[in-house]
Amino acid sequence: MIDGVLETALYAEDLDAAEVFYGGILRLERIARAGSRHVFFRCGPGVLLIFNPKETIQPPPPGGLQVPPHGSTGQGHACFRVARENLDAMADSLTAASVEIESDVIWPNGARSIYFRDPAGNSLECAEPGLWSIA
Repeated sequence: MIDGVLETALYAEDLDAAEVFYGGILRLERIARAGSRHVFFRCGPGVLLIFNPKETIQPPPPGGLQVPPHGSTGQGHACFRVARENLDAMADSLTAASVEIESDVIWPNGARSIYFRDPAGNSLECAEPGLWSIA
C-alpha cells in the first residue's frame, strides 16, 4: 500500500544554477551531486531530485545501477509544504533574492499558496498543507 511520496523529480539542464537556487535560495540541504547528471536535496521527510534530461535519457552503463532512462522536456511543477504563518516570510525571502512571485492564491477552501519559477522555468508552489486537508 502507498504511504506517500518518497521523492519527486524536476528537470534542469543547468545543474549549477539549480544547485544555487534550491540550496542557496530555498535553503534545501544537498544530499548528493553526480557531475552534470543530477543533484538531490532533502525536502522535509522526502527528497527532491533535479535531473539533467540530456543525461538521464541515456541508458545506464553495463555494470552500473540499472535505472531506466527517463527525462522530460518543458516546464514541470512541484509544490512545497509551508506552514501558513511562514508563507509571507517565504515570499519575502524569494523577492529579496530577485525571484518573482507570479501568483498569490487564496483557494476556495481558504488555503493559500504562492507560485514562482526556478532557473529552468519549472513552476514551483509553496502552499499550506490545508490546501489538501492535510494537518
